[in-house]
Amino acid sequence: MKLTEAHAAHFSPETQDQAFAAALKAARLGREVLLYYRGRLKNIEEKHLAGLVSEADRESEKVIFDYLRKNFPTDVYLGEESTPLDQAFVQDSKVKSRWIVDPLDGTTNYVHGLPIFAVSIGLEINGVIQAGVIDVPALGEVYSAMRGRGAWINGRLLKVSSTKKLHDSLLATGFIGDHEDILQEQLQIFGNVVRNCRGVRRAGAAAYDLCMVASGVFDAYWEKGLKPWDSAAGFLLVEEAGGEVGTYRGNKFSAFSKTMLATNGLVTAELRSQMEKSFAEDSD
Repeated sequence: MKLTEAHAAHFSPETQDQAFAAALKAARLGREVLLYYRGRLKNIEEKHLAGLVSEADRESEKVIFDYLRKNFPTDVYLGEESTPLDQAFVQDSKVKSRWIVDPLDGTTNYVHGLPIFAVSIGLEINGVIQAGVIDVPALGEVYSAMRGRGAWINGRLLKVSSTKKLHDSLLATGFIGDHEDILQEQLQIFGNVVRNCRGVRRAGAAAYDLCMVASGVFDAYWEKGLKPWDSAAGFLLVEEAGGEVGTYRGNKFSAFSKTMLATNGLVTAELRSQMEKSFAEDSD
């Protein structure tokens, strides 16, 4: 039985298992493409306000979607390389089952030989992310989560950190220079935060940053301007590992939110108190 629109309204553990297994397999297919092209890229382009794209991004998305469509032909598919930016945040209440995919998160890292890049696959059912897989090929790490059933790395259960004080926290963030207003806000937030924590890292791949929060390595991560494919799988990992995810101003987060604050749940208030000093009016 396939998890198609007919079953989406009654998302049973059995169909969840089938979708989860499919996501793992699809991510593995994407991983194989990325490892093949690593160091062999011939076509690298710049996308307007969206960073780099290569044949590896496109081929990874193709094999992922080809596999999933064979198994879930009536589902909707949202992918970084096939979905125009002006459609990325369009939500349709009639959509019951949607796969949200980043075939290569961290393309700049990938192009420059930094091993922090990932395949990210999230499955949204009736507006709620129910399953997520993040495969980090160069590190041999596969992160996964199912709503209500936990989060894992290579089969080992994940748990967020127990750090209680911002002063003791290792944090992460991300930003690019293509949006001047977002960059200026981020730099001000960074200045407030970095003076009050142990350190801030910028790995260059949102999916990986969220894996690190879920693993208890980072105590929190924040970013503005994320796309649905950046966060769909990762925020479920954090929640299922015992953390919490909201917008900058503390409202409920979805993969279509434009700001994210993901934490271990213990440093949220103190971190937000430092961040909010520099929030722009549209930051939520």
